[in-house]
Amino acid sequence: MTYGQCDYEQGRFRIALQPHACMRFKALFPSVPKGAASPYWLCDKPDLATDLDWFFQRYPVRLSASARDRLAESVSRYHADRREAEAILQRDFLPGSATGFRTDRQPYGYQQRAAELARLTGHLLLLDDVGLGKTVSALAMIADGRYAPAIVVVPPHVSGQWIEEYIRVFTRLAAYEVTTTTPEPLPPADIYVFRYSQLAGWADHFREIAPRAVIFDEIQDLRHGVDTAKGRGAAALAMCDSVELRVGLTATPVYNYGSEIFNIFEFIAPGALGSHGEFLTEWCSNHGQHWVVREPDVLGEYLRDQMLALRRTEHDEEVGKALPPLNRLLIDVEWDAGDVEDQEALMRSLALKVLEGSFTERGQAARELDMMMRLRTGVAKARAVAAYVRMLVQAGEPVLVAGGHRDVYDIWQRELADLEPVFYTGSESARQKSENKRAFIEGRAKVMFMSLRSGAGTDGLQDVCANIVIGELDWSPQVHKQIIGRLRRAGQKRQVTAHFLHTAGGSDPVIMEILGLKASQSQGILDPFQEASAQEADDGRMRRLAQSLLADLPQPEART
Repeated sequence: MTYGQCDYEQGRFRIALQPHACMRFKALFPSVPKGAASPYWLCDKPDLATDLDWFFQRYPVRLSASARDRLAESVSRYHADRREAEAILQRDFLPGSATGFRTDRQPYGYQQRAAELARLTGHLLLLDDVGLGKTVSALAMIADGRYAPAIVVVPPHVSGQWIEEYIRVFTRLAAYEVTTTTPEPLPPADIYVFRYSQLAGWADHFREIAPRAVIFDEIQDLRHGVDTAKGRGAAALAMCDSVELRVGLTATPVYNYGSEIFNIFEFIAPGALGSHGEFLTEWCSNHGQHWVVREPDVLGEYLRDQMLALRRTEHDEEVGKALPPLNRLLIDVEWDAGDVEDQEALMRSLALKVLEGSFTERGQAARELDMMMRLRTGVAKARAVAAYVRMLVQAGEPVLVAGGHRDVYDIWQRELADLEPVFYTGSESARQKSENKRAFIEGRAKVMFMSLRSGAGTDGLQDVCANIVIGELDWSPQVHKQIIGRLRRAGQKRQVTAHFLHTAGGSDPVIMEILGLKASQSQGILDPFQEASAQEADDGRMRRLAQSLLADLPQPEART
């Protein structure tokens, strides 16, 4: 008995089925719309073809000659690729010398494993933990020249670092750093290094470069997908149009909610997680205005099983080295009301709008209240933070200090002026950041102020510093992980201590409570089924911040 007919036309399988078989077919292939009628169309992809072959064992159909041959070929290719990928990931895999690398700068074995896997599949999200050398792994993917020219997209502050400290030091490849936001003739090169901020201006000119590979460093910058700020997302998609190899590098792909992982994979392996609607339906639940992955561990395991993502940590035996453990200190500091401008009436009004206003009012009020409360909190504890930093410096320790507001930096700078601190924030140019970084590494400055969201990818600080003070808190634990990773990485010889300075007032108590859900979303995807502490669901951080504020503010006097 057969249940339908399968043909192969123009690179797709055409499947016509009897009604009761259709229900099972749609359950197995979520990319097929639930309301679609037979016949159905499936792309000729090895993984889909293998699932289709399995379905036909339960519901046999009449196969045309072209469909039978193509199905057999795709299934065979799937199993061959799986065997090869599994062999690459075995501990006894011996990759040999990396072509294109300098003799004295060969990558580690686990870095070459990542390179071999990416070349086999044509795409990879490399999630190796902070400090394990994702940059070298990425260079190993393209160093043999088969993917030249390649484009590497990086945060603005590390473009020079990629060329001077990695491409030229480790490989024999010719690299060119693009410095303009408007197109210009480019010299021949093996690698063109772009900044995310330049992508939109070059969107219509990537075909002239004809890249064969694209590598996104700190790809979490594209976590908002095509809606990523200032046209960068759309330009990134245009760049990926016809390349043979797409790679994303990050240790922190999920900054806020697990659904961000879908946007990231649309750049690396479009369609791998289905359509956006299918991904939300199959994997996510709605929490207020956000989508949260229901089972992050299962999704993380799926990404690895499908060879879409690869992650190694310091604890993996194959890495062959371990970073010193992180020492995390939570320090409660005083709230200095004298440094906080009296804005209680405005904050009360914003908090009430968050809780009771119209949809538009709630959104605007939430944004304003968030900025105001975090600034107010940072200012109120700024002197205490500066005093704590001074104590560490007097003990002989260079200190990296993380913050987020210029008003807070100004207080820190004023209190620590005699120590001549340097800045690495969103206000400095790439050249200024490079000069300030050099001053800190060379010991001419004992304190560096770094923006929580401006230091991703920065390397070299671990050679001189092992103490970071988190002077202002971020809503996302991954932001904290990234900036701690500026010190806790390969080359660090001492235990790194992260000093989290928080206060009992303002936004700090709510932020510390809210961080739980975001950590659980990230952990499940990055490290499936690893034990984690119980976390509370986030049912609206700004509502809780508004409620906390109203409870703390003195009640206004009643009018007589």
